Amino acid sequence: MKLRTILNGLEELKAKGNLDEEITSIAYDSRKVKEDGVFVAIKGFNVNGHDYIAQAVQKGVKAVVVQDGEKIKKSDFNEDTVIVVAPDTRIALAKMSANFFGNPTRKLKTIGVTGTKGKTTTTYMIKEILEKAGHKVGLIGTIANYIGNEKIGDNHSRTTPESLELQEMFSKMVEQNVEIAVMEVSSQSLKLNRVYGIDFDMAIFTNFTEDHISPNEHPNMEDYFNCKLELIKNAKKSYINADDYNVAKIKTILKDKDISTFGIDNMADMLAKDVTIRNTSVDFRAKINGKNERIKVGIPSRFTVYNALAAFCVVNNFGVTIDQTREALEQIAVPGRMEMVPNKKGLNIMIDYAHSPASLESVLKAVKAYTRGRVISVFGCGGDRDTKKRPIMGEISGKNAAYTIITSDNVRTENPEDIVKQIEEGIKHTKTQYKVIVDREEAIKYAISIANKNDMIVLSGKGHENYEEINGKKYPFDERKIVQKYA
Repeated sequence: MKLRTILNGLEELKAKGNLDEEITSIAYDSRKVKEDGVFVAIKGFNVNGHDYIAQAVQKGVKAVVVQDGEKIKKSDFNEDTVIVVAPDTRIALAKMSANFFGNPTRKLKTIGVTGTKGKTTTTYMIKEILEKAGHKVGLIGTIANYIGNEKIGDNHSRTTPESLELQEMFSKMVEQNVEIAVMEVSSQSLKLNRVYGIDFDMAIFTNFTEDHISPNEHPNMEDYFNCKLELIKNAKKSYINADDYNVAKIKTILKDKDISTFGIDNMADMLAKDVTIRNTSVDFRAKINGKNERIKVGIPSRFTVYNALAAFCVVNNFGVTIDQTREALEQIAVPGRMEMVPNKKGLNIMIDYAHSPASLESVLKAVKAYTRGRVISVFGCGGDRDTKKRPIMGEISGKNAAYTIITSDNVRTENPEDIVKQIEEGIKHTKTQYKVIVDREEAIKYAISIANKNDMIVLSGKGHENYEEINGKKYPFDERKIVQKYA
């Protein structure tokens, strides 16, 4: 494909060289560049791609895209290297990737799901229901990526991949006759323009609570919210949570957009009533296609109801029957989302991805309602992330669990002792029983040793993850295997 075609639609470009060069590939990582390709230099948090231009040129790229204002050396380029200067190379990468792969989202019905919590569960629900109705669906999300029933890789690095990988996946979906693509859209992907150029037919905003506030994420809640709002701005039709004050006000902010609501407590276009939470499921009534229907979902939580309502809003656009919906949701299981772990001792042990104050409170309150014995909470907080939430989560666990074990969770470059002390500050004044065991495996082992068959052990924070991140390295750590080792 000619470089000129790949750059189509990008404005304010300055170029030196032949734009009619034939380009065979795009890369933003100098280690992955190929001969006759184009290298897009991106300035990241830790690495600046402009420092690796010479390496890319030595490997034979025909063109390099650089960001206006970044210093570049003439010696890094060959005489015939095409140099393109863009105002923002992240936007350039996204648009170039879409062009290179033939703008695949124009050939799909693309659904984006954003929000602090519930993205993964909602996308899985949508996929399950649509597949019951005979549609071929692609999924891109936190746990894994799928084309129909084929898993095309785990997604352990980020919720939403970089734009180049996204467009390549969408292209594969088109090749394999996928009709509908559903994806989790993180605030970071919106902030860093990874989803720029994607044609979103529908969007969901599940909820909005404090999370992802740190030097490498969002400086404050306003920035966090405004980044998520971009998805609703760019979608043709959106569905938002009427019970979440910050989300509900989007209808006022974006008056000209096609926005519908779902909820439990406030008036909404898709409303749930008579919610009953049991130990293995939740059921409720909702008006679907003009009829009051009773729905049962195999994930026990109030948040599950919101996720299901959001899914209904989307699938109703595709002619799905209520029987297909019921069948899909009653049996649904999402890895690491209120996932019960079988074990030889017959203990109640649940793994959940809850890693924010609201999500931890939700899961603990849900299990507390039906647990006959004690709720034993095992959790930590991630390093190099929002520090303010640590004592808040300590207090939440203290108030909602009978016993808490404070431990580690992806400490990254921080001292784990410092993190657990901050959590401890919040739990102390709740006067509840707790213990600090920094080593997460030892913490799980201890929880199992003190539990009986009426208790519920809740392992929060890791969910689907099968690693522990320490000082930039990911070490194998699968809580399911650890549970089976000691129980």
